Amino acid sequence: MRAIVTIGFKEGVLDPEAVAIGRALAGLGFAEVQAVRRRKVIELELAGEDPEAASARVEAMCEQLLANPVIERWTVEIVEGG
Repeated sequence: MRAIVTIGFKEGVLDPEAVAIGRALAGLGFAEVQAVRRRKVIELELAGEDPEAASARVEAMCEQLLANPVIERWTVEIVEGG
């Protein structure tokens, strides 16, 4: 099975790269862009057959390594079958 983890900053946390992207888009004439948010996606191939156990393990991975729980939030999607 596969886990898809999407990580982004919590509301209120400044993302200078997203701000720079927004400014660059405006400078290129894309004035309709009102806000930019960046996300990081990590895909994990997992052994096992229990989606609930896999989700719990991936949550632990996020808390311990993949994300910074102080400033980031994440979602975990488990895809069975690959």
